[in-house]
Amino acid sequence: MEPNPKSTRNAADGLRALAQPVAGPLTRAAIFLVVILNPGSESRTTVRSFCPDLAALVRAVETRDLEAALTCIMGIGSEAWDRLFGLPRPAMLHPFRGIRAGERHAVSTPGDLLFHIRAKRMDLCFELATQIIARIGDAVTLADEVHGFRYFDDRDLIGFVDGTENPRGKAAIDAVVIGEEDAAFAGGSYVMVQKYLHDLNGWNALSTEAQERIIGRKKLSDIELDESIKPTSSHSSLTTILEEGKEVKILRDNMPFGRASFNEFGTYFIGYSRSPRTIEQMLENMFIGRPPGNYDRLLDFSRAVTGNLFFWRT
Repeated sequence: MEPNPKSTRNAADGLRALAQPVAGPLTRAAIFLVVILNPGSESRTTVRSFCPDLAALVRAVETRDLEAALTCIMGIGSEAWDRLFGLPRPAMLHPFRGIRAGERHAVSTPGDLLFHIRAKRMDLCFELATQIIARIGDAVTLADEVHGFRYFDDRDLIGFVDGTENPRGKAAIDAVVIGEEDAAFAGGSYVMVQKYLHDLNGWNALSTEAQERIIGRKKLSDIELDESIKPTSSHSSLTTILEEGKEVKILRDNMPFGRASFNEFGTYFIGYSRSPRTIEQMLENMFIGRPPGNYDRLLDFSRAVTGNLFFWRT
């Protein structure tokens, strides 16, 4: 039987609608809220009953400014999924796999639920975070809360543009959204987060040319260095993943954060992918090296202090 073009088109439109909160335009503000599910059946009941209500809560807050593009992604970790929902479960959902190589450590830290709240206005993000905690606060314990902001022309605090290689349009959907490879969870996505703290004094002591060789791009123009001069240990080289000669993309929505008086300067990495293996391969390349020992020199100045993997579906 020939496929029905209308049905195929409707299915594709459905996937785009599902992915819109993830693949939408980058915003000016975000809150990353990671919590741990408390023991007991009452905690599980509270969170389960909250899940279908989240969309209505977002709509209630966003009515204050419909043009502010308020969204919220709720991700669920591997252990929390088992406690909340059991079987079936997303095929590739598992605890974050830590990596240690020499002094470099991609840590795995506690975290059952992720709320990725973003908008053009921080006050809307804050209001939604407040309402979420009001609903589930007694059922969870805070693991981490980070308030992120856009820095100048989408740069991170080390001075380079972040997210240049993000896919757009259909390419973003293909990179992010699970398809028939896990049909029961089609339309979902895997979400990996890490909080990095930077040694800005050490980084800023480097020449611009040395920084560009570490990143693999020109600092001012954001143009990628020519392959003839770009080190194989550059960040852009090691985070490029090829399968059968074709690059496999992820979608990043990283945000700078910090507290100047505490000398705290960081980047909150958040990556969406239809398979966690893509991001895991990136991290192995960065921390262990490709080949081993040819690691990402950015890690001489940036330290991961959290690490979690979640599954999201609208």
